[in-house]
Amino acid sequence: MTALPALPDHPPAADRVIALSEGAANIAEGEWPERRYNRVTRAELHEYKIETPRGRALVYGGGGYVNLVADREGIEIALWLNALGLDAYVLVHRLPGTDDGPGDIHPHDIALQDGMTALDHLATLDALPLLHVGLSSGGHLAGVMACQPHELTAKGVLIAYAPVNANHKDYKAPAGKPDFPPVQKQDFYNAWPVGIAAEPHGVPQIPVFLAYALHDKIVPIDHALNFIRTAQQTGADLEAHIFPQAPHGFALRELDGTHDQWPALAARWFDKVLG
Repeated sequence: MTALPALPDHPPAADRVIALSEGAANIAEGEWPERRYNRVTRAELHEYKIETPRGRALVYGGGGYVNLVADREGIEIALWLNALGLDAYVLVHRLPGTDDGPGDIHPHDIALQDGMTALDHLATLDALPLLHVGLSSGGHLAGVMACQPHELTAKGVLIAYAPVNANHKDYKAPAGKPDFPPVQKQDFYNAWPVGIAAEPHGVPQIPVFLAYALHDKIVPIDHALNFIRTAQQTGADLEAHIFPQAPHGFALRELDGTHDQWPALAARWFDKVLG
């Protein structure tokens, strides 16, 4: 089992920051390693490369589509993927319902638009097998991205503790919970329930890896259970792990429990889908 890379004392600089849209460069707020992007001024790809990669990953951090987790679910995941032999590209996407600069607001699908622009960029690079890797709301976006037609088809999608489907207006868990503000965020969840058999546009046709917390109060386990039922009904290639001691947002740090095995399980799954 490959040991998790030690967290450096200072944030490692990306090899490149690739601007995907107009606007000023983004600035992460807070202190390493708990920084966030509270305002996203342009779409960016942050590139973390190694010398001889066997593949590359597009990484999506969480933040509930109201901010973006820069370190715990972005850079730290990229360093782990580097240690597993993968180039990593962390997407900093714009946020639905926020100011777009010229005086309007970003539409409900702005994160998807930015993800597709990122795919367009990756398609111009030397050919390597691709993985989508997303945590929390970034796992929802990873699942949505896995459903999009594109010349660059991923080998698989990893989704951890993500609100993939039970925020949708018709599948809410717990039942009756209020819509999320801003309205554009809720509209995106309504447009893209991921892993619901009755919503085939949101069912990935590539292998899926799930890692969830059984007692997560922020993202109820219903999201994963819906996905598992769909895989059972459709014959989808899905590997799911549900951990009883895991908190929401465990990522690669809060691993006091059997979920300390999830990075090794994911690494084994990477080996399988990359071939």
